[in-house]
Amino acid sequence: MRIGELARRTAVSERSLPYYEMQGLLTPERTPGGHRDYGNWAVDRVVRIQALFAAGLHSKKIAQLLPCMRDTDGGPSAIATRRLVADLSTERERIDRMITDLVRSRDVLDEVIHAATGSGPAAVPAPAATAREQG
Repeated sequence: MRIGELARRTAVSERSLPYYEMQGLLTPERTPGGHRDYGNWAVDRVVRIQALFAAGLHSKKIAQLLPCMRDTDGGPSAIATRRLVADLSTERERIDRMITDLVRSRDVLDEVIHAATGSGPAAVPAPAATAREQG
């Protein structure tokens, strides 16, 4: 598929895809005319890259991580190093802190909404519990 179709299927800008390529995150085939040609595997890869960026990882860390992750075209091609695992554990702890901060902020907003409307806590819909909160 061409770059425009991949961008549409993943809701990513066409400008992001060559950036991913420059960062070593995405490697398209090339047509005889030099145009990028992405396989169906690229949709899952781009979605995964976006999720990792959204989690706060930078492109160099993502480039280290991607070969260690199962992709639609097969299993991981590399095993994560101890250093990478340690770095990812640190990132996970950072995300956990962010989640805690967001929950605290949501609770403050709930209190303000309750005070302003006089409604009980049940009037503010609670989001579904995450697997982590349930376990």
